[in-house]
Amino acid sequence: DEATVDNFLARPALQPLLGALRAQATGSGEAVIYLHGPAGAGKSHLLQASCHLAGGAAQYLPLAQLDGYAPQDVLQGMEALRLVCLDDIHGVLGREDWELALFDLYNRARERGCALLVAAEAAPRALSLGLEDLRSRLAWGSVFQLQPGGDEDKAAILRFRAARRGLVLGAEVANYIVVRAAR
Repeated sequence: DEATVDNFLARPALQPLLGALRAQATGSGEAVIYLHGPAGAGKSHLLQASCHLAGGAAQYLPLAQLDGYAPQDVLQGMEALRLVCLDDIHGVLGREDWELALFDLYNRARERGCALLVAAEAAPRALSLGLEDLRSRLAWGSVFQLQPGGDEDKAAILRFRAARRGLVLGAEVANYIVVRAAR
């Protein structure tokens, strides 16, 4: 199923983040929101969910999968949208062409009122990049750190997602899956 806010099981500590994402997607929130955390923390889900909230005025770009393309072609005209979600930005950093194109996008987006939602594995200050001006742009807005849940959280997510499909998944079954299935 598609990644939406409704099918994201958020721990109470993430409620401020969800509020910020809802506000940004509707045009009333922060111009730049930056999410960071390890793989499996929910970053991609939240970026895609934000695109759904913004409707047709948003674009999700999985940059680690697009690094073989010319950055000018990938990012051309994105500032005309209400929201651009840049996932796995760390996958293109260290390449001068991508860093310059992203810096240019930030500036164009700011001029046009386009919001940016960015996700990476590390905080802006910990990223390995050559263009320091880009680092400052990445930290302009709100920065949120996401942590992957433990086994108990993963079992709760399995039960939550099963319930959304009309299935009752007992705690014992969910725990069995978490312990024995690939992470």
